[in-house]
Amino acid sequence: MAIDKVKAYFAEFGREGDVMEFPTSSATVELAAQAVGCEPARIAKTLSFAVGDRVALVVCAGDARIANPKFKAQFGTKPRMFPAEEAEERVGHAVGGVCPFAVNEDCDVYLDESLRRFDVVYPACGSSNSAIALAPDELAACTPGSTWVDVCKLPEEAVA
Repeated sequence: MAIDKVKAYFAEFGREGDVMEFPTSSATVELAAQAVGCEPARIAKTLSFAVGDRVALVVCAGDARIANPKFKAQFGTKPRMFPAEEAEERVGHAVGGVCPFAVNEDCDVYLDESLRRFDVVYPACGSSNSAIALAPDELAACTPGSTWVDVCKLPEEAVA
């Protein structure tokens, strides 16, 4: 199971005991916020995109949306998310549990600036009923090789 891969991954950081598993689904931002007991914006959702022959995993705040012009400027292509049936094969985690941890080798992890406004965020941990609490800097430390980007817009920016 993917959550076991993620727990083993976090063992390298001495954090495997910090992975939370819930008796209910945390497969969507809203469900994850209910399970964790936080506002939806603090859920660090991981979106998977095809960028050339690689996978770009963009981790962003739960209330953020991909800004097409920013994405194209960063990656040189329009954002194209993987269909749900492709995500598990390409990323290593099924939709609902996609996270930036213990992913396939052809995945590149990008952390969106929308996360930095919080002291703690909650990414999934490979299953549709898991999460871990991490400060944005801890998230970066737990995803070696990740890059901070600015490819999202927040709800208040949507009307501007």
